[in-house]
Amino acid sequence: MSGNTSASGGAFEFTVRAEGQAEARGPLVFATARRARAVGLSALRAAGGMLVIDCVSLGPTDSAGLSVLLDWLAEARRAGRQLRYQHLPDDLLRLARISAVDGMLLQGV
Repeated sequence: MSGNTSASGGAFEFTVRAEGQAEARGPLVFATARRARAVGLSALRAAGGMLVIDCVSLGPTDSAGLSVLLDWLAEARRAGRQLRYQHLPDDLLRLARISAVDGMLLQGV
């Protein structure tokens, strides 16, 4: 499963690489957030008990993108699944610290 969303600065891509492993790439900003949210939720629902999302190639992220990552965590918790993020970019973690949600991103569910 993969999904793309276009934005003026590039495209957000979400690719399931193997069972329980996925990668998020590109900008996760207001322009891409709606579609990115839907693609990620679909992958989470299709995953088994655990999904690890590698964010090493995540591009610029704003508060809308942070909201998407938090929404994915909330859905995983509601569904009784585990979700972890790897390689969260420093700029995203700084934004999460300002909002006091960095612990949630780093811990996962």
